[in-house]
Amino acid sequence: MLGGAGLVAANVYASASEGWGDGSGAGTTGQLRSAAMATIDCPDVGSRLTAVPDAARADVDRELAELDRQTAAAYQQLQQAGKAGGPDSGSLDTAITQPLKERRSASLGRIADAIDRAGRRPQGLESLAACTLRPGDTGETTGTPAGDGGQGGTGPAPSGTGQSGNGPGGAGQAGNGPVVSDYADITAVQPDAQAPPPQAGASRGTFTSDCGVNANGLFNSDNVIVAPGVSNGAHHFHDYVGNQANDAFASDEDLARAGTSCADQGDKSSYYWPVLRLQNGTRERDAGAPGGGTEGNAGRIVTPKQVTLTFVGNPRGEVTAMPRLLRIITGDAKAFVNGPGNANASWSCTGYENRQLKDKYPLCPRGSDVVRTFRFQSCWDGRNIDSANHRTHVAFTAVDGSCPAGFRPIPQLVQRIVYDVDAPSLADGGRTVPLFAVDSFPEQLHKPVTDHGDFINVFDEDLMREMVDCINSGRTCGRPGGDGSGTTAAPTSAPTASPTSAPPVSPATSPASAAPGDASTGQPGDNGTGQPGDGGAAASTPPAASRSAAEAPRLDVTTSPARTTKHDTDDKAAPAGPATRRATPARSAPDRPTPPPSAPASSAPVASAPASSAPGQGTAAAVAPPSSARPEPQAGQGALASTGAHLWPGALGTLLALSGLFMLVRARRLRY
Repeated sequence: MLGGAGLVAANVYASASEGWGDGSGAGTTGQLRSAAMATIDCPDVGSRLTAVPDAARADVDRELAELDRQTAAAYQQLQQAGKAGGPDSGSLDTAITQPLKERRSASLGRIADAIDRAGRRPQGLESLAACTLRPGDTGETTGTPAGDGGQGGTGPAPSGTGQSGNGPGGAGQAGNGPVVSDYADITAVQPDAQAPPPQAGASRGTFTSDCGVNANGLFNSDNVIVAPGVSNGAHHFHDYVGNQANDAFASDEDLARAGTSCADQGDKSSYYWPVLRLQNGTRERDAGAPGGGTEGNAGRIVTPKQVTLTFVGNPRGEVTAMPRLLRIITGDAKAFVNGPGNANASWSCTGYENRQLKDKYPLCPRGSDVVRTFRFQSCWDGRNIDSANHRTHVAFTAVDGSCPAGFRPIPQLVQRIVYDVDAPSLADGGRTVPLFAVDSFPEQLHKPVTDHGDFINVFDEDLMREMVDCINSGRTCGRPGGDGSGTTAAPTSAPTASPTSAPPVSPATSPASAAPGDASTGQPGDNGTGQPGDGGAAASTPPAASRSAAEAPRLDVTTSPARTTKHDTDDKAAPAGPATRRATPARSAPDRPTPPPSAPASSAPVASAPASSAPGQGTAAAVAPPSSARPEPQAGQGALASTGAHLWPGALGTLLALSGLFMLVRARRLRY
């Protein structure tokens, strides 16, 4: 305990941040910097502030953003020093860490002053000022898939630089990871232990919501949970499904009024996670933007093949309804330097989902797809919909399924995301078959252990009651994606501290054989091949034709109209009752708000518009589609040139009609 204003030592999610660098990635070709890639290790201040007075919150958020800007700038200095030949540690300490400590001390002082003005001054903040330089790893991998037939593997390295620009050890397209040691052969991983059997009174039902795969390309680098009102507060790009109005400036009312990509329009919840990219040399439209290339996040964004959103029960008893607007973050975006205590995403392959990896990306055999799974916290404190560090209001169950004292079980969200990506060619650092990795803070080096997911509950109250009743009565309900054969997930307990293990997964239910979601295979950037793949095929099942590493780049990083689902339902979504703009660090759940009349049931297209930027902050590379109070799109694809292309035939026809009318009138006059 550090004392004062609820300051505790806990490794949790990162604070707001801003951009850095030129995004060029120049000089990475053929270099081996990744084999010993150093980084900046700074204490995560935002996670330690578990209680911040409401009046101080805005000032504290600004200073947390400034701390991350400082760390990012220091990391850029470190990268540039490496390119220049790598000075000794004493020189780096003088040039980088000492000035960084001074800047952090000033920001920490301003945080303490802001809290002191509104409450009790926190003690011990000054001890978080110093950062260290962390050396890189060895760059060695953990095996390659056996008998992969050349899909990835360790075959001879080709001559030339290759199209990805990665060195033999893999430097990533922007020179800050991933490296070959970030991958492991899934067939060499030991199966997980069996989860304890559910007890007699367990809530065994499931509820699935089909919200698509973000085929419409809704991305931004904001995070309204962690950094409300801060452009590029996430420091990396997110995929969004569900709510179509989520950006840094979205209020609770904006989220309640927004459209949704979910098949059941009663689910306006926001589900988002860092995008996955192929490090294949592609320059996306965010290549020069904050959150993208200027943050070290480069390469081709991969559209998921399938996204399954399943809510499951508790192994000991019944669950209660989630409060409306409950926020949950799972995983730790800074786990590479914070440690794996809060890491919670897991990686596997279809047909091998009883084997889960936490600190490695999986190398899948031919015919098997990459699977990324998030199992969210499923115990709620019964009072708050958020907390100062965005964690203490929710918790994981114990191994036996029990919640901590004072907490109650709620439905557990299990997100399963499937990608049709080939195992990279590790022998040549991903030149032949590119490396893949999630977006991350630049100093986190795209490590898989930093993966994380975010959720905001905007379920209509009637639909939430339906979910709870379904789960408690042991039924299977909802709208599964694709052909309806989505995975039935088992509830899980708190994540273990081991960096190579994940929450237990039942082998009997985890290897899914679900078809992909209903995204159009013709979408730009779709990772498919024009045919629906088998999302859960066993390793022996041949996949659709593998994508060529030189495939045309995806160019839809900016927002586009919301996806229209193929299910037509009555809209049960209703805006929330009166809600204040989010500023309270520990927000209480409303008692029993009465929902207003239902909104029309439609997946309305949304506009593509730039986000406004807070004073002194950079502009996000792309914004989430705005709420209904903002301008409507000009055309189906949201592009002005496209709009003109569709309007000129009509204009020409109108002109011809007017000319004909003029000639007719003139002819009639000449007759008389």
